[in-house]
Amino acid sequence: MLTAFTRAFRTPDLRKKLLFTLGIIALFRLGSVLPTPGVHVENLAACFDQARSGETGNIYGMVQLFSGGALLKLSVFALGIMPYITASIILQLLVVVIPRLEALKKEGQAGQTKITQYTRYLTIGLAVLQSTAFIALARTGQLFPNCQQDVLLDPDNIFGIVTMVVIMTAGTSVIMWLGELITDRGVGNGMSILIFTQIVAVFPSELANIFQANKFTFAIVMVVGVFMIAAVVFVEQGQRRIPVQYAKRMVGRRMYGGTSTYIPLKVNQAGIIPVIFASSLLYLPQLITSLFSTSDNMVIQWISQNLATGDTPIYMATFFLLIVFFTYFYVSITFNPAEVADNMKKYGGFIPGIRPGRPTAEYLNFVLTRLTAPGALYLGLISMVPIVALAVAGASQNFPFGGTSILIMVGVGLDTVKQIESQLQQRNYEGFLR
Repeated sequence: MLTAFTRAFRTPDLRKKLLFTLGIIALFRLGSVLPTPGVHVENLAACFDQARSGETGNIYGMVQLFSGGALLKLSVFALGIMPYITASIILQLLVVVIPRLEALKKEGQAGQTKITQYTRYLTIGLAVLQSTAFIALARTGQLFPNCQQDVLLDPDNIFGIVTMVVIMTAGTSVIMWLGELITDRGVGNGMSILIFTQIVAVFPSELANIFQANKFTFAIVMVVGVFMIAAVVFVEQGQRRIPVQYAKRMVGRRMYGGTSTYIPLKVNQAGIIPVIFASSLLYLPQLITSLFSTSDNMVIQWISQNLATGDTPIYMATFFLLIVFFTYFYVSITFNPAEVADNMKKYGGFIPGIRPGRPTAEYLNFVLTRLTAPGALYLGLISMVPIVALAVAGASQNFPFGGTSILIMVGVGLDTVKQIESQLQQRNYEGFLR
């Protein structure tokens, strides 16, 4: 990885792209610490320090994770990249349900551009809803339940509240724009780079807190973190390659085909999406208990005792099973064996030993189903690490090497390095041809 970056900085055009990407990241982090107008900075800092240890136990924990700590500071970029992630997931699900979106997806680049536009519109709508919800929580004092100080300068000024909502929504729009700038003029996928930045931003402070609290625990955390990173890299790189051969065919006076390739099926075909789905779904019990905290209903009390916190066996088992379920579900809607088999048959491709058409689709489904099993178990076990650490060792819920953060950091890091290496190889080939 270090060698790739060193070679990239020695290449003038790649160096410009890397410096441009770093400049966008710096601007992005500036917006993450810049307070929204109308926020009482001193009171907010005091409440933030008081609530830091318990922030992920609240309903907005996932947004706080993807905002790099900016949410509880009510900054201009407080919502982070979460509205875009949510909008992207919703559109991916709707593509399977709505025929019009499915037809757009099959149109190629033009259809994908249209779907991207719909994703932007939905992102703005979600940003308005989320910013309104968080400003309302701050106005009523529920953003920091244990803090009695006002975090807004004038909680009763409706114009000021609307201004804060507009600014935070505009911040989400700017984040989308910055991500697209990185994709077009920088290195790597822009949105992924920004997510990576937000996750990494909270690492130094969390490691420093652990080091100050207990140096022995810090050493254990670092060792566990190294092993987790190695395990994630090993599994993320793992794939099953299905060999495919294309028969020779005559088109006009030219002969096409006769080549061999493969279909790469990753062990973790679903990526991080199942963990986000499961985490978001399990925030609902926390929301229910917070809304009906004074209720004597037995169902509410059972939910409060077993599903509202992450240190109960029922919560752990539910979280693990939801990840397994969503892994199979997401793989089933993103990889269609029948469609792949039809495309292979259309262009004269076949898997050696398997007849084209339906037998090929059944074979791909057979392989994918069994390959998804270890991928689902891997996602479940990695995601359980911070929960088990909390229940067994009493560690902070801000465990820096949590499953979600590790999966994102390693995945984005590997993808960025691959893109840099591919661009370096492309330039070496161009130099050889000259």
